[in-house]
Amino acid sequence: MLIHPILDKLQVMKFYGMRKAFEDQLQMADIDKLSFDERFGLLVEREQTERADRRLKTRLHKAKLRHTASMEDVDFSHPRGLDKQLMLSLASCVWVKSHYNVFITGPTGIGKSYLACALAQKACREGYSALYLRLPKLFSELSLAKGDGRYGKLLTGFSRTNLLILDDWGLSKLNKEQQRDFLEIIEDRYKIGSTLITSQLPVSHWHEVIDDPTLADAILDRLVHNAYKINLKGDSMRKKKRKLT
Repeated sequence: MLIHPILDKLQVMKFYGMRKAFEDQLQMADIDKLSFDERFGLLVEREQTERADRRLKTRLHKAKLRHTASMEDVDFSHPRGLDKQLMLSLASCVWVKSHYNVFITGPTGIGKSYLACALAQKACREGYSALYLRLPKLFSELSLAKGDGRYGKLLTGFSRTNLLILDDWGLSKLNKEQQRDFLEIIEDRYKIGSTLITSQLPVSHWHEVIDDPTLADAILDRLVHNAYKINLKGDSMRKKKRKLT
């Protein structure tokens, strides 16, 4: 049997996992003890695993998460009012499948962005698409996109993302343009995608950020009623890290 032509064909057909598994089998001294079905099954399983890994890497790359975070590394020992049972429940990603939202509020340095990225990373592992955005940068990008024709494309991309993370909500009041942009994003995602928002402000003050009663009602009505709320409190976790250092 000519080995190299087979390897070349597997490479051309992009069966990279199967190719690697076949090469590994050729190096195994007792591989002949396995039946054809067993050997072929190992090849297929390796190909499936490799493809799943590549898809995950692609989703994480597109997500542009601010932190390299995971649910397994979340610190539940720090006294900040983090409900472990709720977080473990959210880790199942049923809320993403059901198009629910999550709000994480609390003072600066309490770990809001990390938790958001950990939940997003878990969603990517479960096969969902995610995208991390800081609100100040998002509004600047949308303003530029209106001038170069990318505005509609950006909104379409946001609407098709399973989980959209909007970090640092409420740092300043929204102007008229930002109010309309935010409503467009939330309206396009209503009941078809999940939105995770982090903010230093409690949800009861979000009306003031939008600064327009009518638009605030329209936006929050689409966000609040189907949202899990995580309200954190306590000292900054950065102080803890400095002490450890």
